[in-house]
Amino acid sequence: MDFRDGQAIYLQIVEYVCEQILLKQWLPGNKIISIRDLAVAMEVNPNTVQRAYDFLQQREIIVNKRRVGYFVEEPAVEKVIAFRKEQFIENELSVFFRNMYLLNISMDEIKSRYREFIEQHFNKKIS
Repeated sequence: MDFRDGQAIYLQIVEYVCEQILLKQWLPGNKIISIRDLAVAMEVNPNTVQRAYDFLQQREIIVNKRRVGYFVEEPAVEKVIAFRKEQFIENELSVFFRNMYLLNISMDEIKSRYREFIEQHFNKKIS
């Protein structure tokens, strides 16, 4: 995985896990990849993955079943959406709005491009 500067690696691993849940690659109730295996796959220290998993446990997105492994919690999708939405609004939306203002991009243009993006990437029509 290519990590971005400016954000802690463990938080980028949190984003990865959340994305796997939202993409339905890791389903509620199912076991997820172990700390050691994810650390090897991402070429990071297992302590970094442990920190990410602890963070996700505190938010009740995953649960550790002793001697069995980590599992996706049943209400994980809703919790991931709420967490990611909060992060987006706090960290990215103001930058997005600032750029819209500075570049004189209208809301109509954003709507149009959003529709195109959804159609191209998710094969879904929106009105």
